[in-house]
Amino acid sequence: MVGKMDHIDESILGILKKNGKASATEISKVVGLSIPAVAERIRKMEHNSIIEGYGAKISRRKTGYNVTAFIMVNVERNGNDDEFRSKILSFPQVLECHHIVGAFDYLLKVLVKTPDELEQFLMAQLNEIPMVTSSQTFMCLSTVKEEWNV
Repeated sequence: MVGKMDHIDESILGILKKNGKASATEISKVVGLSIPAVAERIRKMEHNSIIEGYGAKISRRKTGYNVTAFIMVNVERNGNDDEFRSKILSFPQVLECHHIVGAFDYLLKVLVKTPDELEQFLMAQLNEIPMVTSSQTFMCLSTVKEEWNV
């Protein structure tokens, strides 16, 4: 199915992106297919990892997570970033980690409750990774747009 998606598959994905709990019945009414046909298309997209999973979009503010920061990180140029990547994967504060091109090696998106927690993360966790040579942190004031799904 990879590369063979049609406009109906794209419509189904669009509906599921807005509401991951949408039923095949609801979707069938929008896309004009039978309920079994919609269910089969969803099953195939799940099987082919086009749909990788389902989740709830949780309000960060209402759960107390008020500080989003973007951290640019440089690491030693020894050709092996495995230790850095392994540590980053273990930090629950890190929502995203991207290996990038440019003046820095990695871009992290970090979510914490307070500026004090951000400081604690920087000093006690990120800066304690031996291969981190420098970092630059940008604290987010507000978010104009954030898509959490493709």
